[in-house]
Amino acid sequence: MVLRGEGRRQLSESGADSSVRLLGAADIRRLATEAGVRPTKQKGQNFVIDGNTVRRIVDVSGVGPDDVVVEIGPGLGSLTLALLDRASHVTAVEIDDVLAGRLPATVEEFAPGAADRFDLVVADAMHVRELPGPPPTALVANLPYNVSVPVLLHFLETFPSLRTVLVMVQAEVAHRLAAGPGSRTYGIPSVKAAWYADVRLAGNIGRNVFWPAPNVDSALVALTRREPPAGDRKTVFAVVDAAFAQRRKTLRAALSGYAGGGDAAERALLAAGIDPRTRGEQLTVEQFAAVADALPPR
Repeated sequence: MVLRGEGRRQLSESGADSSVRLLGAADIRRLATEAGVRPTKQKGQNFVIDGNTVRRIVDVSGVGPDDVVVEIGPGLGSLTLALLDRASHVTAVEIDDVLAGRLPATVEEFAPGAADRFDLVVADAMHVRELPGPPPTALVANLPYNVSVPVLLHFLETFPSLRTVLVMVQAEVAHRLAAGPGSRTYGIPSVKAAWYADVRLAGNIGRNVFWPAPNVDSALVALTRREPPAGDRKTVFAVVDAAFAQRRKTLRAALSGYAGGGDAAERALLAAGIDPRTRGEQLTVEQFAAVADALPPR
């Protein structure tokens, strides 16, 4: 279901909307009470209650008056309002019917001049294939920890118009996404994210800015879209999955099942300029693409 704003307008030259007020801790608790919402770990609900934190997230994201932003999991609207203060348009994707039902009223109350620049899609983000309005140029979100990587990769694949991404995720996940070859945290998320973008850590977030406070640390990850390596993405990703399924094995052994035998895997690795004794954690995404290209057709 999509709830549409009635139109769009330009922000002031400063890139800010003076009609937007950000939520404070008391506002968030009031809105939660009015909506009958009690945050649950099952849904990964940890609401940001600090205005300085959402301002910082938007600052780091770099979004401005020319950006069309998609936000995943807006919750009670803390980050949504800060994005409406800067961006040309914001589309929020919310799976929770209760939270989604309350969000338009929150925008009307705290950002009355920005309501026409806001759309709401009530859906599971993993099933979203299209969004209302112009193609999104930026993704900014506090992603639910339990689905952060699949959702991020889904949106990068589905919306090639996304030029920049800034997401807040569990710190451990952030380090995995931004890890480089040779790192002990380098793995499937690292390689697949690198297929789409240059990835970097963009800062840490304290636990006390959330309600309720999570039991894990959080961090920001920034991604800047780049041209992917040559090759078929699905094939490359299948090779990556096989390589890391048993990450302690050499690539010759790890890819033997996918390639149709150890000898076939070794021939493909040598053709790609890779020592068959190498492990997957040592390869760049470009090298994985070269290996995928050298493998026999399936």
